[in-house]
Amino acid sequence: MKKLITFFMLLLLCSSAYAAKVVIAVDAGHGGKDSGAIGKNKLYEKTVTFSIAKKLTNLLNKDPNFKGVLTRTSDNFISVSQRSEIARKNKANLLVSIHADAAPNRNASGASIWVLSTKRADTELGRWLEQDEKQSQLLGGAGDVLSDDHDPHLSQAVLDLQFSYSQQVGYELAKQVLKEMKGTIKLHKSAPEHASLGVLRSPDIPSILVEVGFISNQNEESLLGSNDHQDKIAKTIYQGIKNYVKQNPKFGEQH
Repeated sequence: MKKLITFFMLLLLCSSAYAAKVVIAVDAGHGGKDSGAIGKNKLYEKTVTFSIAKKLTNLLNKDPNFKGVLTRTSDNFISVSQRSEIARKNKANLLVSIHADAAPNRNASGASIWVLSTKRADTELGRWLEQDEKQSQLLGGAGDVLSDDHDPHLSQAVLDLQFSYSQQVGYELAKQVLKEMKGTIKLHKSAPEHASLGVLRSPDIPSILVEVGFISNQNEESLLGSNDHQDKIAKTIYQGIKNYVKQNPKFGEQH
């Protein structure tokens, strides 16, 4: 009986060890020559985003269910398209881009989350349809079949489904993160916002862009430069991701 229990314990451990991890690409906005927004006290957006991105990645990598990957690992410039390519090369299931907001109204404050707008999705869909090589990257083996078949209608139908899925996942993920943020950090918008932002362009990788606060607000600039506040932000994003995956246990099996 003891041997049998030991066997099942080993089996459980092995199955856990080889369980597929959900890969999260964590994108620290701006970097290098692109400083992003600059606060009144000279706090750079690129500095804040990189610090929070590292904290979030560390939290993800401590969780056996996740693997966090940074799109940039230092203060270097990376183009928007390169960020998506890095996420794709790492077989990311999700992309979370970290930014800080700025506005002429110095009283504006609070965090918000943006997801891909339908208009942007339609534009990107057309761009991918024009490139057979990109189709193959986007859909793996299915992309090869579509390219060989040369049926633009079939290609559009499949890519459209992929886009719709990515948009739905991004929106639901954004809601989970906002739910975790509420009561922990101030919100500028309590529901996901839709935008035509380049970093959300990957049709094969559900993506969200988190504006962690307004660096143009002097009080919030002080908070964003605080290690404790950055920890709070990273923890709420991590918990939101964790909650989404828990509620969608089959998520991540596409890779």
